[in-house]
Amino acid sequence: MKTARVPAAVPALVFGLLVVATFAAFFVAQRLKQSPGVLQFIGIDTRGPGSVFSPNGDGRRDRLHIALQLKDSDNVTLTIVDDDGDPVRTLVDDRPLEKGERLTGVAWDGTGDDGRPVPDGRYRLRIILRRQGRSILYPKSFLKDTTPPRPYVFAVGPSPQPGPEVWPNRDGKPVVARFPPALPNRPRALVYRTDPGHVREVHSEDLRPGQTSWRWDPTGQPPGTYVIAVQWRDQAGNVGTSVPLGRDRLPALDRPGWSRRGGVTVRYVGARGPVLPVPGGEEVTFRVHSAERYRWTIRRLGERRALKRGGPKRSSVVRTTAPERTGVYLFEARVPGHATRIPFAVQGEDSVAGAAEAPRGGLVVLPMMTWQGRNPVDDDGDGRPDLLDYNLPARLYRDMAGGGLPQGFAGGEAPVLMWLDRERRRYDITTDVALLAGEGRDLRAYKGVLIPGDARWLPAAVRRKLQAFVRRGGTLVSLGTDSLRRTVALDGDGRLVRPSRRASADFFGARIRGLVREPTGLSILRDDEDTLLFEGTGGAIPEVRAYEQTISLGPGKLLSNAVTENPPGRTVVVAARYGDGRVIRTGLPEFQRRLSGNDDPAISALMARMWTLLSR
Repeated sequence: MKTARVPAAVPALVFGLLVVATFAAFFVAQRLKQSPGVLQFIGIDTRGPGSVFSPNGDGRRDRLHIALQLKDSDNVTLTIVDDDGDPVRTLVDDRPLEKGERLTGVAWDGTGDDGRPVPDGRYRLRIILRRQGRSILYPKSFLKDTTPPRPYVFAVGPSPQPGPEVWPNRDGKPVVARFPPALPNRPRALVYRTDPGHVREVHSEDLRPGQTSWRWDPTGQPPGTYVIAVQWRDQAGNVGTSVPLGRDRLPALDRPGWSRRGGVTVRYVGARGPVLPVPGGEEVTFRVHSAERYRWTIRRLGERRALKRGGPKRSSVVRTTAPERTGVYLFEARVPGHATRIPFAVQGEDSVAGAAEAPRGGLVVLPMMTWQGRNPVDDDGDGRPDLLDYNLPARLYRDMAGGGLPQGFAGGEAPVLMWLDRERRRYDITTDVALLAGEGRDLRAYKGVLIPGDARWLPAAVRRKLQAFVRRGGTLVSLGTDSLRRTVALDGDGRLVRPSRRASADFFGARIRGLVREPTGLSILRDDEDTLLFEGTGGAIPEVRAYEQTISLGPGKLLSNAVTENPPGRTVVVAARYGDGRVIRTGLPEFQRRLSGNDDPAISALMARMWTLLSR
């Protein structure tokens, strides 16, 4: 085997290259060591203490400012490089700079050459002097930090119980919030009211650096939900708050990031009652929450005379006998200066189901799940109301907030129920909770069902029962708006969970447009001779201020409708055939309120006719 001969010149050449490379490396290293000497002045300013800046748009330390002055004239390129030395942003490219001239007005906003923010981290400045062929990596790094600190409240007392701290407490003590040691940069404690429609800051107070607790006395605050938050800045100027804030610097109730602590509920007196109809004459139980002794009464809705009363008492439980007569009643608990009233349903023994005389009467279904889904109560203690609108679980059995009446009840269900009583109409009563549980009234015993208010959320099982009821020949009258278009589930812990988004079509396939707030009148376009929905109305419904338009009926067949006059032709009040039955929608948010007087003959006539259709 022959061995290849290596020319004698090759080793010498390799050795020579190594010597040149070594010398070049030594030369470059020496030049870099001496490079700072070519700079007359360099300044990197974050407009605050430390080499940290926070380009987060809050107007504080948002830019890194750079100034430069050379000892000799040259062409300058300034580049921001990351920790690995890779360039991320060229700030100045081959700019001529005379000897002694100071380069100012150069700033970095934390973005790369593509205009997108670069990750938080440490960066350095590279200076290239073209004429001298020099590259200088400024030895001091600077930190881009846009991540705010995460202060949090981990306990609110004095009560050790989970959930919100309820004030006033029986010991008369103020509320105490506990949190990790406050950072030294402008620490504060803040209190926000979080009731929907009332979100605002109600108190703020500076904290000491390192402070770990803070007391708040809610005296004088109205009943509602509140959250105690802590806030401070980090070295970069980022502000962190223990609750998510919106652009208006107020708590963003529909955003994630809420902890399970910080909530305070101001409740001078609260009450909760049954969610199922109570049989007339049987025992009914209420629970009252109050730091003081209270008195209680029971009245029929729309009547002043108290049927039952009691107190003053301290116990949180009230047990009494339900009235005999079918209807809705109000349980009221009162302490000096404050009161709460909650509605509950009673089904008497005088049931209209199966009665021999005609008309037999219909079944009124109270939307208990919607009442609680819109009840602004903080269940878990994070400081925000647990509402289905926020996609949060809502307990079915809990105190009613505010004055106790469900949202929309006074202008929705109440006028309808009082009209039925005033007109001496016979009816049975139930709730959507009872329909889901299969307790109380059976839909198959009735010809008609009335939902007197907004039924935003109904479980799929109740939806199927109502659909089957109509297909078999029943009449369903829905007086609410934004109704029958969402589902919800009831879990094993008694919570309303998994609320769906509002669908464009209701449970029967009718497509509904959102509420339109513009004045118009309604005229009768069609009235089926077997329905005669608008009998006695005089052919028009005047002075409508808002309406909900039915765009299409889906599989339904139009029977009767009233349409807008301006713009013309939009269907509002409608009766449609689905299977062998009917669905009637009024589409008027003011319909129930206009029933409360005797000076609206068209509305009264329409209500009377609908009741006749569903009760015969």
